[in-house]
Amino acid sequence: MKTLDLYLLGAFLKVLVICFLSLTGLYIVIDVFGNLEEFIRHGERHGSLFVVIADYYSARVISFFDRTSAILVLIAVLFTITWFQRNNEMTAMMAGGVSKFRIVAPLILAALVVSVLATISRETVIPRVSHKLSRNAQDWWGERAKPVHPRYDNETDILFQGKHTVAKNRRIVEPHFRLPDTMQGFSSQLTAKSAFYHPPSADRPGGYLFHGVKRPENLDELRSVKQNGKKAILTPSDTPWLQSTQCFVVSNISFEQLEGGMMWRQHSSTLQLLRALRNPSLDFGADVRVTVHTRLVQPLIDMTLLFLGIPLLLSREQHNMFRAAGLCLLVITAFYLIVVTCQGLGASYLISPALAAWCPLLVGVPTAIMLSRPLWE
Repeated sequence: MKTLDLYLLGAFLKVLVICFLSLTGLYIVIDVFGNLEEFIRHGERHGSLFVVIADYYSARVISFFDRTSAILVLIAVLFTITWFQRNNEMTAMMAGGVSKFRIVAPLILAALVVSVLATISRETVIPRVSHKLSRNAQDWWGERAKPVHPRYDNETDILFQGKHTVAKNRRIVEPHFRLPDTMQGFSSQLTAKSAFYHPPSADRPGGYLFHGVKRPENLDELRSVKQNGKKAILTPSDTPWLQSTQCFVVSNISFEQLEGGMMWRQHSSTLQLLRALRNPSLDFGADVRVTVHTRLVQPLIDMTLLFLGIPLLLSREQHNMFRAAGLCLLVITAFYLIVVTCQGLGASYLISPALAAWCPLLVGVPTAIMLSRPLWE
């Protein structure tokens, strides 16, 4: 049986690689021609055009694999089985007493391996290249100004505002922070020419270093401000490492969380999302909790999708590859419609985040078990 397993795995890998390279190549070609002027400009400024394109799409290919891995696996499995049936090899193996499940077992194992690889990529690789994924061709070097989306620091009650942000040096241009009523003795507003984010270190907290403070005007005379028993704003009067026109706003909100929005959530690992949920400065809604639960059950969703597709193909004994592709599209559409609907209900607080993530499995797994009877024949 090892020969049969290797034969099926070889066919599966061929289809998987061809489909992935075809879709990826189509995506890259279309996107390159849509942003060719920007790439040429970046290439003239920072070296070779091909180096810029390779650097730009290296991260996007990984992200593309993460988004399409489940669909590509199902297509590869269905096309492999269809080809096996079309050559009457399935009939010959079954005549020899081999069950359908034993025949497709190596394909199921291969699909599980691809799902695990996609999970590893999602949790380890994509977060490391998130800074590349958050930038487009127009702002590949992070030098373009982006609008600041106002955000509250729930730990200090400070409202973060500003003219715009620049990702290259983690800078807020013309920051305009509104301070809570409890800090009125200090000022109602904190404005400056710019503010730079500094991550926490051994001797300093994380936060934003203001340069060229405009308000309050008497900054040198003011002492540092505490909020909820912790220092919230550091001033030069009692902070030796600050200069006369500088102050430091302590915050657990990183620059990426302030600037990234939904992009930061999509490209973060599950561990990073859990840390963000425990961050007292942030107040994420139910959508992030749904994302965390969905990440945990994603491999199960991928395998459920596979077990929904294989029985449909085997039970109907389809020899037409185009009909197999149609069945694949139908299964993908129906199941993912359930997944998206459940996630939308969870993000809207209509059902709990855990139920939103598990509900597709509650529907899909019993259906897959019912449809999988032909596998055991």
